[in-house]
Amino acid sequence: MDFQQIFGTSPEAEASAPGRVNLLGEHTDYNDGFVLPTAIPQQTTVQLGLSWDGQHHFYSVALDERVTISEGHHTPSGFASYIFGCVRLLERQGYTIPPVNLHVTSSVPIGSGLSSSAALEVATLRGLRSLLNLDIDDVEIAQLAQQAESQYAGVQCGIMDQMASSLADTEHMLFLDTRSLQVRVMPFPAGAEVLAIDSGVPRTLAESGYNQRRSECEQAAHLLGVRALRDITDPQAVAELPEPLRRRARHVITEDNRVLEVLQGVSTERFGELMNASHASLRDDYEVSLSALDILVAMLQATPGVWGARLTGAGFGGACVALVVAGKVEAIAQDVLERYKRSGYAGRILVPQIE
Repeated sequence: MDFQQIFGTSPEAEASAPGRVNLLGEHTDYNDGFVLPTAIPQQTTVQLGLSWDGQHHFYSVALDERVTISEGHHTPSGFASYIFGCVRLLERQGYTIPPVNLHVTSSVPIGSGLSSSAALEVATLRGLRSLLNLDIDDVEIAQLAQQAESQYAGVQCGIMDQMASSLADTEHMLFLDTRSLQVRVMPFPAGAEVLAIDSGVPRTLAESGYNQRRSECEQAAHLLGVRALRDITDPQAVAELPEPLRRRARHVITEDNRVLEVLQGVSTERFGELMNASHASLRDDYEVSLSALDILVAMLQATPGVWGARLTGAGFGGACVALVVAGKVEAIAQDVLERYKRSGYAGRILVPQIE
């Protein structure tokens, strides 16, 4: 149902934000490290209007769920927690946020590692900025969105997803230094396109080992005497750490180095090799892969026309991303998905959007 049908009036503002796929730099953002995402075509759109009954009303079309929040209401669960967090954080910044009606539609897949939550947060903040003429820029929106996810949805995420949703486009890669928030827009590798495939295995960050991995990295940094693992550049420096901290730290350090190598300029072939190395590191050192992801990635890596492939997102299910020869993406995807199906799994193409 549309905004008019739900709230009995027309919306006064509208805003959208994309999901993202990360090409390199996985689990580095909460270690103050380096990432290389790009936006995807799928968007989350919010429509907003003022509410005149003194309460916030949030509605999700995908879930067909309406949540009403009164003054003093505790943090809701589900999709409303992200929106509620954005509102509360703006209020803590000193902005007056009147009760609003907010209607959510989204084509960003949920549970596939493409940052549906960040897209919702950024779209919400953009919508509130438009509705109320708030003086916040795109970087501030990303920072507030990250805090909303951490403080109100319980996921101790880094800032990559929100920065990508707020600043990235679908035509470029976005290099981001997550400590300084320095960004650099970069072209895709020559002759290549991005393919993202859902493994068919959903994952839920707050219920996964994500927060545990973050804690392990913090322990490793403490033992190494540095502020964050991004301050270590030599993988050999972690040799004396106890397991599993040694392997966790080694992944972060080598992954940062892979992103920085791309920043200096590499061939498309080398970019693919770095993606393959990233998956091996995520599988073996960081232990966030699953058998379905490993099978799908191996099939992609062995397919002619694929430069490289890896899991993308936090892992524990979700999606894989591959760098493929331009113009061959649909044929490669259909071939891999058919073989993946014969292995007992059900995947689907996420990027590009194929009608």
